Amino acid sequence: MLLSVLAKAAEAEVLDIRGDCEIGSMSLDSRKKLDRGLYFCIPGMRFDGHSFAPQAIENGAVALVVTRFLDELDVPQVKVKKVRSAMSLMAAAFYGHPDKEMKLLGITGTKGKTTTSYLVKAIMEEAGYKVGLIGTTGNMIGQEYVKSEFTTPEPIDFFRTLRMMRNAGVTVVSMEVSAHAIEMGRLAGVHFEAGCYTNLSEDHLDLFGTMERYFECKKSFFTPEWLSNAAINVDDDTSKDILKDIQVPHSTFGICNNADIFARDIEISENGVSFIMKLFDVNEMPVKLHLTGMFNVYNALAAAAMALIMGVAPETITAALEKVKGVPGRAEVLDTHTPYKVILDYSHSPDALENILTAVREFTKGRVISLFGCGGDRDHIKRPIMGEISGRLADFSILTSDNPRTEDPMEILAAIEDGIKKTDGKYTVIENRREAIRYALQMGREGDIIVLAGKGHETYQEIMGVKRPFDEKVVVAELLKEMRK
Repeated sequence: MLLSVLAKAAEAEVLDIRGDCEIGSMSLDSRKKLDRGLYFCIPGMRFDGHSFAPQAIENGAVALVVTRFLDELDVPQVKVKKVRSAMSLMAAAFYGHPDKEMKLLGITGTKGKTTTSYLVKAIMEEAGYKVGLIGTTGNMIGQEYVKSEFTTPEPIDFFRTLRMMRNAGVTVVSMEVSAHAIEMGRLAGVHFEAGCYTNLSEDHLDLFGTMERYFECKKSFFTPEWLSNAAINVDDDTSKDILKDIQVPHSTFGICNNADIFARDIEISENGVSFIMKLFDVNEMPVKLHLTGMFNVYNALAAAAMALIMGVAPETITAALEKVKGVPGRAEVLDTHTPYKVILDYSHSPDALENILTAVREFTKGRVISLFGCGGDRDHIKRPIMGEISGRLADFSILTSDNPRTEDPMEILAAIEDGIKKTDGKYTVIENRREAIRYALQMGREGDIIVLAGKGHETYQEIMGVKRPFDEKVVVAELLKEMRK
């Protein structure tokens, strides 16, 4: 495809173009070997992609997308306002606009995106569709997993994945839409058949600075530019600000406030949660989820609301919800064959940690043992808050590392400790996460529930820029095997 044709597809972002050539591939990684490649020079907080343009050319790039012309380089260049937005528009054209050949269902919010996206996928499959999944745990084409680096992929990977999905017969895509993707323009030009708002709680302040800016980013998704329909969690305090301005057809779901789709007679146990789901004051459907916790009632309601927008029958919705056995790393009970339970959960924000600890507190027969940390090079404010939450809700807390990245892990743990000291909660600090898990397993007694929070589906620890293998399912199995010897 000609560079000029791609520039035309992104004309809303293009300021100028110099030269033309045939483009056979795209990349934002200067180290990647390319065939007639188009390299996108992304200005970043730590590195500027323009500086790596010579390396990209050495590796096969024949043209550049820039925010300033690089006169020293004799290749065609397209000057744009925002590189990522231009990349999205160009990648869509390069891969033949696969997004327009399928129905995209987008879920945004601080918590619940992953589980809701899985539940939506299950429902739509029960309704007879072939469904793709895009999100934090990776992508799926039907039942086949495809690795992904981001909750919402960079535009080139996103449209390449959509093209793979469509070629495989996918007609509906259930996907997480992160605030980062909206803010950075990764989805410029993409339109969704329906969008869902789960909730808002403190997270990602390292990028947005304030909760107000974080919310405004989420809110911007609920406009005709992005969506044809919407489903809103009316129980979240911020929803009223979305609903008062919304200009697309929408429905609401909730438990505490009047809603189009709501749940009553909720009963939570360690094996799941049962409730009556009422749909638009017409249908009352009993539901028995294998997922536990009040937060999963919300996730089920969110998925039901999205499915109803797509015209799925209520009976199909409940049948699908009851077939879902679990979601990777989300309140996932590990098969440990121990007198205590070990639950793996991705909760890495204050609200998420409070949710999982509150949930297990409702049905534990023994102690709640909480093991968690906070990521390095990220929001510092949440560290003492999470310490206070665990100190208040758990019988015993184990503070440990969780992707310290380039920070000193002990400084992160000290900040968490500042919060837990405000409570009467008992705790210990064990920086090495493997040894911390060993300590938790050794102290477990009959009826206890050990919550391993923060890693969830992740299979690595990021330390000083290096991702080292660390799959908690594997670690727990190895430690138990050692202990049994």
